[in-house]
Order: sequence, then structure tokens, then C-alpha cells
Amino acid sequence: MTQDRQERVATSLADAVTEEIDTSLEPVDRELERRYPGDPGTRQPAHTVYVPGDLFTAGTIRSWGDQALAALDEHAPDAASLAAVLGLADELAEPVHDRVRAKLEREPVEDLRVDFEDGYGPRPDAEEDETAARAARLVSEAYVNGTGAPYMGIRMKCMEAAVRHRGIRTLDVFLTGLMEAGGLPDGLVLTLPKVTYTGQVTAMVRLLEEFEKAHGLAPGRIGFEIQIETSQAILATDGTATVARMIQAAQGRATGLHYGTFDYSACLGVSAAHQASDHPAADHAKAIMQVAAAGTGVRVSDGSTNVLPVGPAEKVHDAWRLHYGLTRRALARAYYQGWDMHPGHLPTRYAAVFAFYREGFEQAAARLTRYANRTGGDVMDEPATAKALSGYLLRGLDCGALDIAEVARATGLTRADLEGYAAPRRADLTVSGKRERP
Repeated sequence: MTQDRQERVATSLADAVTEEIDTSLEPVDRELERRYPGDPGTRQPAHTVYVPGDLFTAGTIRSWGDQALAALDEHAPDAASLAAVLGLADELAEPVHDRVRAKLEREPVEDLRVDFEDGYGPRPDAEEDETAARAARLVSEAYVNGTGAPYMGIRMKCMEAAVRHRGIRTLDVFLTGLMEAGGLPDGLVLTLPKVTYTGQVTAMVRLLEEFEKAHGLAPGRIGFEIQIETSQAILATDGTATVARMIQAAQGRATGLHYGTFDYSACLGVSAAHQASDHPAADHAKAIMQVAAAGTGVRVSDGSTNVLPVGPAEKVHDAWRLHYGLTRRALARAYYQGWDMHPGHLPTRYAAVFAFYREGFEQAAARLTRYANRTGGDVMDEPATAKALSGYLLRGLDCGALDIAEVARATGLTRADLEGYAAPRRADLTVSGKRERP
């Protein structure tokens, strides 16, 4: 009877060599952990809505939802008509239409920014003070009474000399108002626009540090988005990627990089007729942003379209097709967030997002199930792919494209299981005092 042969295992390196290398790389390990902590694992909104400060009211979110529903009822009242306008596959038409309507009724806006920059413009100081204080009160009340968006905040004026003092004061008035109304909400988001130099990011960090100290808040409690609207934010005079330095200058406070379609395009001299989020200049900027942000926990957002779905049905449908196509294009490029500038954009924002997640749902679920069960298939997936598949399903759940029951039926996995695959622990686990690979 033949027995399996046990191979002799031989090594040449002393344990001291491994220990020496381990010790030499400890600073690198710490640096990797600090600079590349990975995705925070929190919900990323599908979009950001900008509303000028003077137009923001307690009823703004519901008003946007009602206007979007009215547009849907008028221009695509049923699944077949929406499918005809957008070119949806037959099997997607009804579930997408039903989910869009439900979304507009339940949660029409996922992320709202009260705008004190371009959408608001220069105003007398007393007027902007009052508007900022009112915004703080309304945002706080919205979270208390359950009528707010999951994420809300302001876009202040930038750190350029001409408007710097006004921007700082507006930020102070808004944050102080929130504190006086009960504290900073969990969904608070701040946007710093027209960032050109890392020093402007450093200045924002200093402001937030001082505010936290003044109110006894935990260091790092307040984060902010960096809006990329100038060429210098992408490429510095020495040829380096400025945006990568900005992320580090934020000292862990940067939550997002938002692409400003029209300011950035104009900065490069792109004529007005060709300023769009699918212009080659836009693709270049966002690709740099994406690489700079990868692994840092900072998320990238696409910009907006300025073509509004208003007027007769033909014009509305044309604008919807444009917006739908741009949104689908962005999703395929892993830009999972964008800006919406008009209530009429909401139907196609959600139609594009829901179609994206629903049409790929079955394949993603099957691949993840095979990976989880260690069974074969026609695609060989690795842990990195399992991470991407889980992230895909989680984003679909968060926005409402998918529901947890159908995901559980298709995969046999819970949300906790998905989160485990989407955010695996690093490979430097310690066992018996030594680092080992899992």
C-alpha cells in the first residue's frame, strides 16, 4: 500500500533575518496605516443637491421630491414610458420605475448642501450672517424632526483673499448655530470650494481645530470635502499631483473630492458649449483625483450637468437622456456620487443608479456566493474582487436599488457578512506575538 510522501521542508534564512526585516518595516507599516486606512465603510450618497442659502427652507427637501414626482407623472407616468425614454431593458423597467417613485416619496435627497458660494453670491454681511444662522437652525430642526436628508451641510466661500473672511465667518456662524441648537449632527458635511494650494486646506484644518477646542469637541470631529475646480489643484508647477498633497494636508479630515465641472473646464479654456462631465479634460482630472484618493478613505464625486429638464416633453426627455447617460457613465468609472442642480434631475439620477445596481445584481451575487462557498465557476475571483462585489451590493442596498431580503436570498449572506468582505482586516494580524499572513 502506497503512502503519501511527506516532503522535507528546508530553509536557509535564520529567524533573525526575518525579525530584522520586520523591525525595519515597522515605520512603513505605520505609515501605510496612517495614509491608507481604506474606505470608512459608511454610506456614500448617490448625489449631492445644492440649494442657494437664501432659497433653503424647512420644506426644501420635500418640495424637491414633489417636483420630481410631478415631472415623473407628467413625462414618464408608467414603467413603459420611462423605459422608452431611457432605453431601459424590459426586465428592468418596472422595478426601476417603482423604486424611483418610492425613493422620491420616501427620501428624495440623500445629501444636501446649503450654498453660500456661487449659488448665493456676494451679499451684505448682515444678510449672509442671518442666512447662515437660519440654515443652522433649519438643519438642526430637520434632523430632530426626521425631515432631513441623511447628509446635510453648507458650502462656504473659498479661502481666496477676496472672500476669505466672509467664508470663515459664515462657517463659524453655521457651526456655532448647530452647537447652540443641540450639537453637530452625525450627517454634517462641509464643502470647501475652489481649493488651489495645500495651504488653503491647512487653513481649513486650523479653523476646525480651533472650533473643536472652543466647544470641547473631540479632535478630528469635523471633516470637510475638497472641491476641485482649478487646474492647479490637479497638477502643481513642479509636476506633482496637488490633490494628493491636499488629502495629506487635511490630516484625516478630508471626506471627499468633488469635481467642479464648469469652473474646472473654464479654467482650462474649454468653450461653454463643450463644458461637460464627459469632456476629456474632465476625465483626466477625475482619474487623477481617483488615484490620489484610492485607499485613503476619501471618496470622489463627479460634477453636474447644466442642461435642465424643463419645458415641453421633447426637451425634458432629451435632458433626461443626457443626464441618465452621464450618470451611468460615471458609475461605470466608479464615480458613485454626482451633483444634481434641479428637482427634474432626481428621476433620472435614481433611474440610472437603480438600473446600474439591478442589472448587475444577479451576476455579482452569484460570483460572491461562489467565492464565499469556495465553489468553482467561470470566473476566478480573488479577495480584492470579493471586496468589490460586496461594495457593489452594499451601495445598492444603501440607495434603495436592492433590498436586504433579496440579497440574502441570492447570496445567503447577511449585511454583516457583506461588510466583512468589503472591508477585510489588514494582513498584519498578530498571533503569539508574531505577524502572520491570514
